[in-house]
Amino acid sequence: MPVIADKAVVCLVCDSPLAIDGDAEKGEIIECSACGQEHELTVAADGVYEVCIAPEVEEDWGE
Repeated sequence: MPVIADKAVVCLVCDSPLAIDGDAEKGEIIECSACGQEHELTVAADGVYEVCIAPEVEEDWGE
């Protein structure tokens, strides 16, 4: 079940809160429900969730 992180993690494009699963792992892709921007989940040293803009899929991925 998606939850909003204790320390508000927001979309880097539209500032809407991002829903993050309680068992989310580093590297997981989180999509903003408001604007559709994809974010990659990172974890700070203190265990707080952080996100960055997810990289675009490149032509040679999966080769």
